Amino acid sequence: MPIAQRPVVRPVSADDEPDGFPCPSCGASNRPGRKFCRRCAAPLNPGERAEPLPWWRTRWPFDRKVRAGSGRLLRGSVLALLIVGLLVAGFLLVPAGRYVVEDVRDKLGGTGEISPAEVSASAAAPGHPAKSAVDGVTNSYWGAPKLDASLTAEFEKPFRLVGVTVHAGVSTKPEVFQQGARPTRAELFITTKDRKVHEKAWTLTDKPGEQTIRTGISDVVSIRFVVREAAGQGAGRSIALGEIEYFKRT
Repeated sequence: MPIAQRPVVRPVSADDEPDGFPCPSCGASNRPGRKFCRRCAAPLNPGERAEPLPWWRTRWPFDRKVRAGSGRLLRGSVLALLIVGLLVAGFLLVPAGRYVVEDVRDKLGGTGEISPAEVSASAAAPGHPAKSAVDGVTNSYWGAPKLDASLTAEFEKPFRLVGVTVHAGVSTKPEVFQQGARPTRAELFITTKDRKVHEKAWTLTDKPGEQTIRTGISDVVSIRFVVREAAGQGAGRSIALGEIEYFKRT
């Protein structure tokens, strides 16, 4: 049986088609009119690939396929409204957002007692000066001779006030507590470094022991405690505030 000879690949010389176009894949020269490369069979005129659209062009209303220029006004208007809405929302919500963040930090962070640099009273009963309310013990007290008397604490540096604690009455012992007058309603006037005053009404339980009010005010420089109502008043009885403590965020 005759055996057919194997085909032999004919090497391509550089000057076979000197006037042709180079293949974009292998660089071989090809005569005009060819659709595929004579060497590697790659397409000689591949279609141009469209560039991918930016991400914002894939979102409504920018993803609509309309004639050039017909949607520019709509897209511009929507974009302008979005920007204005974000600015308004930021203006209205930033103060509230800051308050929420600070409140969370107060609850999650630590606290520490801070002592005032100076304490004074608008009036005091003999033997019961203002400094007795911040001496660290509850068996001595500041004696307010009448209602509306106030105790003011001044601080050296502004701080974040997270709470105020008081021990009302002449003693923490129940049998001695009833023998003296004690505040049952007070007001706090908290001044910050920008001279703004924050008012806090405080109703105190008529029993011995510590009582705390949460505040959450930044840049505090002074606190004034004013006695508005009291229990157990009588002749010769001053309104006793055994101890007042101030707490900052650490």
